[in-house]
Amino acid sequence: MTPPTRWHAEAIWEQVWPLLPGFTVEVLPEIDSSNTELMRRARQGQTEATLLVAESQTAGRGRMGRVWQGQPGDSLTFSLSLPFAPQDWSGLSLAVGLSLAESLHPGVRLKWPNDLWWQERKLGGILIEAASMGGRSQVVIGMGINIRPRPADGLNTPPAALTEAWSEATAPAALARVVLPLVQMLQDFERQGFAPLQQRFEARDVLRGRQVTTSDGLQGLCLGVSAAGALRLADEQGTHDIHSSEVSVRPLKQDKDGC
Repeated sequence: MTPPTRWHAEAIWEQVWPLLPGFTVEVLPEIDSSNTELMRRARQGQTEATLLVAESQTAGRGRMGRVWQGQPGDSLTFSLSLPFAPQDWSGLSLAVGLSLAESLHPGVRLKWPNDLWWQERKLGGILIEAASMGGRSQVVIGMGINIRPRPADGLNTPPAALTEAWSEATAPAALARVVLPLVQMLQDFERQGFAPLQQRFEARDVLRGRQVTTSDGLQGLCLGVSAAGALRLADEQGTHDIHSSEVSVRPLKQDKDGC
């Protein structure tokens, strides 16, 4: 019989409680989606900061409606819900990705607007949702990180796995690394926005300096990101700042470093 997974929930709670009084940690063996559950609670008026870890998801969601399903041990899927009222929400997904990348490994890179990459393959993704109740805003930040290799499932290349960068990686060990820095990053972002993080993001930016194409038909040279977290793209008509999180960006096929 497989022993139960040890998630170090109490240690994480002890780290975060001083920053988020009322903070709770929950680990569920199976759920439809950790983001869906915390959004349900937010709409019902729950405002306490909550970390919800799902050992397995039956209806996990990624950006633009994509499915993210996790099997126990193969991936780390969790969501963090907390009251959140920044002056400007722009660049939040970039700040979250930066925090995760810096916590996990020096070689993890970032693909605008919300993907973690390892050696030209997707390692993880971020889904951010918000609810407003009674004049208060609650943010729910969901994260999925591949821990062990998994099939390509119709993709051109198989997803990356954290064990490629960190051979001893497990879902509980990865969670223990990322939660406290993430909470600290969110609190800094709430006060200062994305601008102070711009250079740190660009140091890990997988698209900067490469020819890219967007889902709405723009093609050009990626110049990096702006102080507001927009993707900056140069073409024959000039420089465009792309703000929408619904824009999908892929390196052009003729870019040999693309995928």
